[in-house]
Amino acid sequence: MTDRIYNVLFLCTGNSARSIMAEALLEKYGAGRFRSFSAGSFPKGAVHPMALSVLDGLGFDASGFRSKSWDEFSAPGAPVFDFIFTVCDNAAGENCPIWPGHPMTAHWGIEDPAAVEGERQREAFMTAFGFLQRRIDLFLALPLDSIEAMTLQSRLNEIGHKAGATNQSELA
Repeated sequence: MTDRIYNVLFLCTGNSARSIMAEALLEKYGAGRFRSFSAGSFPKGAVHPMALSVLDGLGFDASGFRSKSWDEFSAPGAPVFDFIFTVCDNAAGENCPIWPGHPMTAHWGIEDPAAVEGERQREAFMTAFGFLQRRIDLFLALPLDSIEAMTLQSRLNEIGHKAGATNQSELA
């Protein structure tokens, strides 16, 4: 086993809910093997309060998260990513920056919990959180230091097709 630390970026258009929760999940459960980041193509400028509430309620440190542009991560001096996952269909269809290092990419789209209003919103966020947690658990189980690249890409794509998938297309 290698001591390598993998950099992972989660993308969503607004970077206010799904990508933030994915970042928190991987950071917590990645056991120091991963550095997790999130960004958006058109960031909202603030993290959705329900995302922070759900994270806090589940024992995650919800402080320090912010909605940010993917431009931050395509600038000189930014981390070089090993993996980039889109978690919303809009971000998967957008023209992404050219990422240094040719990271592996996959689309793990799920419904936007922020689109739900009223008394069912917490439930929508918890459902999205559960789908993200399942995908990240499957990702963490992959033997990244010994798996062949084509097989790894196939497995990453399969993860995005698990329960809760919104779109079966892969990130271009």
